[in-house]
Amino acid sequence: MTNLNSLANALVSINNNEVRRNKQAIIMPASKLIVNVLRVMQKEGYVGEFEYIDDGRWGKVTVQLLGRINKCGPITPRFSLTYRDMINLPDYIRRYLPSKEIGIIIVSTSKGVMSHKEAARQRVGGIALGYVY
Repeated sequence: MTNLNSLANALVSINNNEVRRNKQAIIMPASKLIVNVLRVMQKEGYVGEFEYIDDGRWGKVTVQLLGRINKCGPITPRFSLTYRDMINLPDYIRRYLPSKEIGIIIVSTSKGVMSHKEAARQRVGGIALGYVY
């Protein structure tokens, strides 16, 4: 299983648990990429605390849901974004968000995983991984 598929499974699992109004989601298998994406979502206020559990196999992450996510999911295929793209999101990325001011695009940059707003502040480009609003 590649990181893209496991990241997609994690975001869809979070979305499904939010729709069902569950208080927490369990994500398996866990990876560093998923943990970094969860950190960005936590920093932006979409999820609460999360905990990595080493079960001796793949590992899993339990995520406390706050009920603030309307929709989240992966962006496939992954698109490269330049610094200027972070400021004025192009149409092929903007279709994932309901409005320019609502939600975030999660981006993998040379300085780590961050939101598109943070990447624009730091003036770095990267690859779009997923969206949350």
